[in-house]
Amino acid sequence: MKELAGRLAALDPDAGAALHVIAYFDRLVEGRAGLEALVRGAAVLSGCPARLVDEERGVRIRVGPDGVRLDGGAPPGPHWMSAPLEPGGVPAVWLELATPPGPGGVHPMVVERLTAAARAVLDRTRGRAPIRRPGDDPASVEVLLDASAPAPARRRAAGRLGLGNTALARAVAAAGAPPAVEAVPGPEARPSGAGGRRAGIGPAVPVLGLPASWAAARVALRFTAEGDERDPGPRTVYADDLGSLVLLADAVGAGAEPVPDVRALERAVAAAPWAALTLHTVAFAPSLRAAATELTVHHSTLQDRLAQAEQWLGWPVRDPYGRLRLQLALMTRRLHRAPGLRP
Repeated sequence: MKELAGRLAALDPDAGAALHVIAYFDRLVEGRAGLEALVRGAAVLSGCPARLVDEERGVRIRVGPDGVRLDGGAPPGPHWMSAPLEPGGVPAVWLELATPPGPGGVHPMVVERLTAAARAVLDRTRGRAPIRRPGDDPASVEVLLDASAPAPARRRAAGRLGLGNTALARAVAAAGAPPAVEAVPGPEARPSGAGGRRAGIGPAVPVLGLPASWAAARVALRFTAEGDERDPGPRTVYADDLGSLVLLADAVGAGAEPVPDVRALERAVAAAPWAALTLHTVAFAPSLRAAATELTVHHSTLQDRLAQAEQWLGWPVRDPYGRLRLQLALMTRRLHRAPGLRP
């Protein structure tokens, strides 16, 4: 599409620019961009502030041509271009043009594509169907977890999900599954609605605090493991249990280059089928004898395995410092893995 736009621009600049606008918004829609990203794209493409207002659904977004979110704004001016979200409706999308648009140009196409894309997002995330269970309405869950959604819109989403404003709920981030919300009777209750998937569970919060719970759940998901011999560890991690380990998650990006200790751990895991489970068990068991019991091997066998593993790793794992180093390497190894969340 980009190449076609370039060729067309050489023959007809207006047509080439229009095709560029179409391709730009198509990429945003395919990436499930939010409303603010759509309005920002319109402002940057048109070179003037863009605005989206839907009072009924609690949406009011205004972005300048430099991509910065703006508050307030003057009433519509005489040269502004606008369009309703629905046929026959009131204007909801504006380009704040300072002067009348000349013939041709991209402004009409920007308005058209912004309107269509915004309508699709609003229909997906702010529909009004009466829903009573959190799992029945993924669109309302999406609104409830969206920190950029206005509080009134999130309250309405909570109502459609059968959650009162004073209810406590947790966000659930499960690998390969859409976002989820589970109501809990109290902060100590621990839901298990991930359907057997790896899952991060956010803290219990009032419903308007669920965006923060969702962010914490996504971090917790990164600390999960498959729970098998090649990838031992917990399949469910609660954000409440992470404490200062969240600092480790902040420091380790999923696509970052692994640190030397993680590379050494990968070499050890590749060298022997018992290495991953043995090292994980030793790292987190209260003692070596407890680890041998959990692994159902003789204590001397475990000692032999550790002697070999220490050669592969390059550091001892049977003293407190080496054990801590092993724990951090194991958790960092998980953090390097892509979390597996659906968009």
